[in-house]
Amino acid sequence: MAGIIPSRRIRETPFSSLVEAAGAKAFTVYNHMLLASYYESYEADYRHLKEHVQIWDVAVERQVSIKGPDALRLMRQMSTRDMDKMAEDQCYYTPICDHNGGMLNDPVAIKIAEDHYWLSLADGDLLQWALGLAIGQGFDVEIEEPDVSPLAVQGPKAEDLMARVFGDEVRDIRFFRYKRLPFSDTEFVVARSGWSKQGGFEIYVDGGHYGLPLGNLLLEKGRDLSARVGCPNLIERIEGGLLSYGSDMRRDNSPIESGLSRFCNSPADYIGKREIERQKLEGPKRQIRSVEIDGPGDLPHNGAGWDVYGDGQKVGLIASAAWSPDFQTNVSIGMIDKSHWSAGTRVEVHTKLGVRGATVREKFWI
Repeated sequence: MAGIIPSRRIRETPFSSLVEAAGAKAFTVYNHMLLASYYESYEADYRHLKEHVQIWDVAVERQVSIKGPDALRLMRQMSTRDMDKMAEDQCYYTPICDHNGGMLNDPVAIKIAEDHYWLSLADGDLLQWALGLAIGQGFDVEIEEPDVSPLAVQGPKAEDLMARVFGDEVRDIRFFRYKRLPFSDTEFVVARSGWSKQGGFEIYVDGGHYGLPLGNLLLEKGRDLSARVGCPNLIERIEGGLLSYGSDMRRDNSPIESGLSRFCNSPADYIGKREIERQKLEGPKRQIRSVEIDGPGDLPHNGAGWDVYGDGQKVGLIASAAWSPDFQTNVSIGMIDKSHWSAGTRVEVHTKLGVRGATVREKFWI
């Protein structure tokens, strides 16, 4: 594939020089920025993540700041979560849907104050959606993209590394909660969260000029912990069932189809609620499932997705797939029709290299 020419449409992050120096070998485009896909290899990065600690440039998770007297009112309208129960130090994973219940994004909402929220985005231009809703209804809010760039620290040694930089107070942060911790002449929101199942934190770097000093300090303090620059790992996220918006689910999928019904608990009349409540009552026609694909670990890159067939008809799509060194099988995430989603059901996956048999599983691997 040809190279990418930088432009104003593909912005650098505060950590781009760290990523380049670490030798990222592949990228994907995410929110008009480049997100590293792997460094040494998917498999080598995977093993390091599971055994040590990595520092991830995830500044691509752009923030939408919603601030003002009507901030909660707008959040109630957009979010499928019960926003009234959210504590000030809390983070909420929240699907955001259109009027038909189709997912527009699945950000993490962070309550900064009673009248101030950040939405940490998956890939998608949600700022325009929020801005349009606010302007159209005359809400008293300010909506903007702040100069806030997340840096993730992930892996079994993440807590020890973070304590060396931010102090032992970091050990007291609960899952999907945050503390404001000092760094240099400022402070950052530091949350126990991240896009892996290995444990870790996300540092919301408020001010791009702090990015490199923080990244370099983490690397320096983590030398004896084998800390290095990394990125979200395809294999590990599939094993853990961590969904990628825009790939595993899109606007033509609802949160119920995506297996996210537990995050649709708002009593408010949020956008898309009628269809979501209907699907909760009647059940969806298709849903996310883990699928184990037969054969050796030589599957091609899954770009546009692979069709899944059962009993001679199309019954789903595999959007994410990889060979798992730990489980010695091809792991994948599929959107599978109700007729074939039961655990143990045999299906066929039509890859670029031919048809592979596969088995629908009851749960993900980790």
